[in-house]
This record gives sequence, structure tokens and C-alpha cells, in this order.
Amino acid sequence: MTPNVHIVILNWNGHQDTIACVESCLQSTYPFFRILILDNGSNDNSETLLRQRFPDVELLQTGSNLGFAGGNNIGIRRALASGADYIWLLNNDTVVAPDALTELVKAAVGSPRAGMVGSKILFHDEPVTIWFAGAFWTADGANIHHRGYGEKDAGQYDEPCKVDALTGCSLLVKAEVIKTIGLLREDYFLYSEDADWCRTAAEHGYELLYAPSARVWHKVSGSVGNSSSLQWYYYTRNTCLFIERHKREKLFAHIVFHQSYQLRKALREKNREAVKGIVAGLKDYFLRRFGMRRK
Repeated sequence: MTPNVHIVILNWNGHQDTIACVESCLQSTYPFFRILILDNGSNDNSETLLRQRFPDVELLQTGSNLGFAGGNNIGIRRALASGADYIWLLNNDTVVAPDALTELVKAAVGSPRAGMVGSKILFHDEPVTIWFAGAFWTADGANIHHRGYGEKDAGQYDEPCKVDALTGCSLLVKAEVIKTIGLLREDYFLYSEDADWCRTAAEHGYELLYAPSARVWHKVSGSVGNSSSLQWYYYTRNTCLFIERHKREKLFAHIVFHQSYQLRKALREKNREAVKGIVAGLKDYFLRRFGMRRK
């Protein structure tokens, strides 16, 4: 039986990107899929414009900005309730090859223990430059190394393989996995929630597969700004939270080592935005303030 796939696309003030993404999905060669758009409390008239452009595509309004995890979770719940066998989380600032979903499903059904499958992701503005070709944990287990980042795609990562982690930018997840490990953790709000999900799936015995023939192009827009203090805030706080959940026996040592290195580097480079974000992120981690950053 051919699996039923729901494509979940989260929009937040980005209707132009979302339109391009949905239109690319509509060209999919895969026979059984359904697109679900989640508008994450946009204030740029996205909901109206998307409903007008795609009257036959289901769109749900979250009511406010719930972050990556919160917004996607609404779509995941809807997909599960509608009987989805697989759910494809897809960033709205991507466009996909017509056979991308076909290749993801082929990889998923071809391995009995496969719980999550990810794409080869290339830069949209540099279509032959790799953004993601699978990920592996660094030696300290606190960070993910994106394989192939910035390299010209010459077929060097065209072999399907098991990996340590995948990105929520393009992530096919088996419904069984979600029913086993739960939804995305919403206390991260932004960043690290996909890494946490992957790590949890692996801890439950599921394999994470990289499917290079499933090609996706990513605009890498950066929802909080490139290297802004807010970006550093979420990165810092959420890395600490991730370490707490998955390296508990060495928690304090890992946090001190990793974050002191990042802070020293920011100070040395006189990166004021990074210093502000790191300090604020550490403060809120120890004060147990998670979710969206409080003003």
C-alpha cells in the first residue's frame, strides 16, 4: 500500500516564500499527499493571501506566534487525526524537486527501522552549493555538524546513509514515531527542537536516514536575523536545555565548557550581539525561563 503523506508548511509573515514552496509541492510526482499550511499568527495579511491563492489547500490559523515547534505541532496533530502514515515537515522558504517526496518515501519504506528521513538541501541562491547533507554529533555530544556545508555539490554525498541528526527544514517522519516519542518540545520555541526530536527517536531505536536523491533548495532567510542577539539567545539557552535532557550525567561540565568557549570567542571578536545573546540565554536557562523570550 502506498503511504499517505501530509506536508506541513509553517508560515509566519512570509506568504511569498510559502506560495513558491506550495507551488513546488503541487508539482510532486508522489501520488498520495495532502498539503497543510499553518499560519503562525502572521500580521502581514498572509492568511488571506494564501487562502486566495490556494483555495483547495487546507490552512489553519494558530492564533499567535507559537514558534517552530508549537506551530508545527498543530499541523502534526491535524495530520495524525486525518490518518497520515508519514508527515513531511517542510520550511516555507524552500522549493522542492518534483521527485523529492517520492525519494523520501522510498527511503523510508525501504528500511524497517527508519523513523525519520531527510533530504539533501542546497542553497536556493547557489543551487549547486550544499547547505545540508546529513548531520553528525560533535565529540562533546552538544553540537551538530552539518556535513557538506558550503561545498559545491559534485556527488560527494550522494550515498544514502544513516546519520546522527536531520534538520526540520525538510524532515519526513513516520506517524508511528510521533505516537511513540511525542510531539516537538515547545519549550525550545526556536532552534534545537528538531535535534531533540531526532535524538529522542534514536534513543527509542529508530534509524535516521539521509536520502540524497530527495533534493530541496533552501533560502536560509533566518527568522530572527542573521547572527542577531536574539539568534544567539535561543541558540545558547536551547543548547543548554538540550544538554540537560540528553547528557544529564555531565550536565554542568558540558554547559560550562561549551558556553564559556562561545562567550570567550565572542568577547575576543568584539561581537556585542553575540555577547548580549549568550549572557541573556544563560541567565534564562538557569532561571528556567523557556518558550518565547520574554521582553
